[in-house]
Amino acid sequence: MPVRILSAFTLLFFGSMFAKAEDWPQWLGPDRTSTWNASGIVESFPKEGLKVEWRVPVGLGYSGPAVVDDKVYVMDYVKKSGKVENNPGGPSKIDGDERIQCLSADTGKVIWDYKYDCPYNISYAAGPRCTPTVADGKVYALGAEGNLVCLDANDGKVIWSKDFKTDYQAKTPFWGHSASPLVDGDTLYCLVGGKDSLAVALNKDTGEELWRALDNAEIGYCPPTMITHNGTKQLLIWHPTSLNSLNPETGKVFWSIPLKPQYNMSVTVPRQHGNFLYVSGIGDEAAWIELKSNPKPAAEIVWKGKTREALFCCNSTPFIEGDTIYGSDIQSGDFIAVNLKDGKRLWATKKVTKAGRRDRHATAFIVKHNDKYFLFTEKGDLVLADLSPDGYKEISRFHVLEPTNEAFGRPVVWSHPAFANQSLFARNDKELVRVSLKK
Repeated sequence: MPVRILSAFTLLFFGSMFAKAEDWPQWLGPDRTSTWNASGIVESFPKEGLKVEWRVPVGLGYSGPAVVDDKVYVMDYVKKSGKVENNPGGPSKIDGDERIQCLSADTGKVIWDYKYDCPYNISYAAGPRCTPTVADGKVYALGAEGNLVCLDANDGKVIWSKDFKTDYQAKTPFWGHSASPLVDGDTLYCLVGGKDSLAVALNKDTGEELWRALDNAEIGYCPPTMITHNGTKQLLIWHPTSLNSLNPETGKVFWSIPLKPQYNMSVTVPRQHGNFLYVSGIGDEAAWIELKSNPKPAAEIVWKGKTREALFCCNSTPFIEGDTIYGSDIQSGDFIAVNLKDGKRLWATKKVTKAGRRDRHATAFIVKHNDKYFLFTEKGDLVLADLSPDGYKEISRFHVLEPTNEAFGRPVVWSHPAFANQSLFARNDKELVRVSLKK
C-alpha cells in the first residue's frame, strides 16, 4: 500500500476510534459512571470565556442530549395549548407533541425529527425527562407519559414502539416517566408499571418482551442500573418501597432491601464502589450497602443516613472517589462531601450552585474528567473544580445558558448535559448549545 494511502487510512481508522471514544450515547455517559475520558481538554477556562460553537432552538424538556457519531439526539415538547404550572402538589394539563430530534454536532442543523401527539397530565409538565439511549444504530426514547419508541438513528424511521398505558395498563408516575432506558447486550431494560411489570426486559431490535418482574403501586423515577459483583451481573431496580437486585436474564429477584424515600421519590441511581453501593433519597433515606455472595448474590445495610449527616441526593446522581462521596443535598441545597466509612459529613458549600439559604433541591450535575470535575449547575453555569476530602476549590466558571424553568419560585435548568467531541452539549427549554472545551 502506498505511504500516502496508508497514512490516510491510519488517520481515518484512528480518527474513527477516537470519535467513538468521544461518544456520549446515553444518560451519564458511555457506561453511566459520569466520567469523561477525552484528551486535549482545557485545564482552566480562558479569561474571555469558552467558545460557543452554536446555539439552536429547542422546545420544552428536562431530557439531556446524547451524542453519537457526530450526531446529537435530543427529546423535547412542542406545546400547543395549556399552561405549565410547576406545582409539586398537583399536575398540569397541556397539549402538544413529544419530539425526538437528530442534529449535526458540527453545525446544530436538524437532520431529522420524529414527533407524536402527547397530552400531558403530570406535575412539572415542562417536557420529557429521559435522555435518549443510542445503541447499534438505534435510538430509544421514552416520553413522560410512557410512549417508548425505537428509531433508526440515521433517518428517524420507527422500528418498533410501545405504549405503557395500553400495552401494560401502566399508570403514569406523578412526575412522569423519568427512568432513561438501559441497553445491555441485546436487551433493553425499562421501568414500566402495571401489574407484575414494574421492570420489563425487551429485545432491543424487535421490542419483543423477554420478561417482566416486580409489582408496586408506584414505580419511582430511578433508571435501571447494571452492576457486576464477583463476576455476576445484577440489574438494580429501586422503586419507592425497596431496592431490588434481579437476574438480568430472567428477572428473578436475587435480593431486596427496604428503602422508602418520601413522596415516592426513588430517583438517583445506586452508586457502586467495589463491594458496596450508596443509595440516597429524600427523607433521611440514605444507605451504605455491602454486596455479598453466599453463594448467590446478597446484600446488607452497613449504615443508614441521619438528619444533617450523610448525603441525600435527588435531582442529580452523586459521585464516589476513594472513600468520599460528593453530591447535591436535597434537604439543605448544599454541595456536600461525605466519608463513606461512617456517613459523616466532611464539608458543605453553597458556592457551587450559589444557592440561597432556603433553596431546596439546588442541583449540580457531576462529571469527572481526569483529576478534575465539571459541574453543570441549575443556574446554567459550567464549573471546573477540584473536589477532595479537604474541600471544594473552584478553578473556572462559565455561564452557558439561562435557567428557563422554575422550581420553588426560582429559575432553574434541570437537564444533564453531554460531553463529547471535546465539547459540552447542554439545553434549557429554549435552546441547545455546544460549547468548546478544547485546549
